[in-house]
Order: sequence, then structure tokens, then C-alpha cells
Amino acid sequence: MTKKLSKLKIGEGGKITFVEGEGKLRRRLLDMGVTPGANVLLRKKAPLGDPLEITIRGYELTLRKSEASLIEIELNENRK
Repeated sequence: MTKKLSKLKIGEGGKITFVEGEGKLRRRLLDMGVTPGANVLLRKKAPLGDPLEITIRGYELTLRKSEASLIEIELNENRK
């Protein structure tokens, strides 16, 4: 099952399948290691849901909700 990164619950994770967007924003995400095939885990959300903290490639990364909505995730089967 696929889901946008912005829609994950804390503790959910999976593999990135697609990164949307254009130009500088997409390039910035790719440069930070947000690439298809990378495993990601949602660690924290701010009280109002923006920003999000994820773990990807062994480090913590903070993204805006608008950026996270561009990232499609294939959920891990063992997480609900």
C-alpha cells in the first residue's frame, strides 16, 4: 500500500517509491538523500503537524509538510 509521507503516523515507515515536484525543490530533496529506494521512518511531528522529523539513510531530517506531500512511500507490511 502506498501513502504520502505527510500522511504517515508516528512510527510508520517504508520505502520511497516516487518523489514529485519540479526544479529546485525536487533537486533539494534528492540532494538530501530523499530518493526512490531509500527507507524512511516518521519519528516526530510538531504539535500542529508541521514540520515532520524523519529518519532516512541513518540521519534525522526535518521536512515541511508541503515537502513531505511530494514523497510517496510503500509502507512496511509489519507496521500498521
